[in-house]
Amino acid sequence: MKSLSGKRILMAIAKSKFRDEEYLEPRKALEDAGAVITVASSSLNLSEGMLGLKVKPDVLIGNVKEADFDGIVFVGGGGAKEYFDDPVAHTLARSFFEHGKLTSAICIAPATLANAGLLKGKKATAFPSSVAILKSHGAIVTGEPVIVDGTVVTAVGPEAAKQFGEKLVEVLSGI
Repeated sequence: MKSLSGKRILMAIAKSKFRDEEYLEPRKALEDAGAVITVASSSLNLSEGMLGLKVKPDVLIGNVKEADFDGIVFVGGGGAKEYFDDPVAHTLARSFFEHGKLTSAICIAPATLANAGLLKGKKATAFPSSVAILKSHGAIVTGEPVIVDGTVVTAVGPEAAKQFGEKLVEVLSGI
């Protein structure tokens, strides 16, 4: 098992309707490898996942400093649309990307990365409902469940959540 001891990861969830397993599986993989997780959202109120999981965010996404973290994970689920056109989320994602840090998203959340201009010319994947957004921003969309292109990791959805978490650990251990 690769060690991520000392690595700090930000998980960005929607204020409601994030996808439970897309939060739980990557978090477990990261924590099992020794990473410390901080949860950010647009609200500090208890957030409820699509399947009923309740998570209390640690910090408002607008108060996050990229320099405090080694990577970011945008969690999917229906609520993730709130970040598609959010300038705060875009600025944050660009900051991680530009500093060579893990910049990742699963399910529909890769659309946030695409809209932030980070996927042009990059191999990426997303839940089928977001594929058109990725393509319109120049992403090379593949049919694979999880794609790693440099420090950018994208995944299709809940069925790929465990593999997504494993790839996050792999990429982080090499940065």
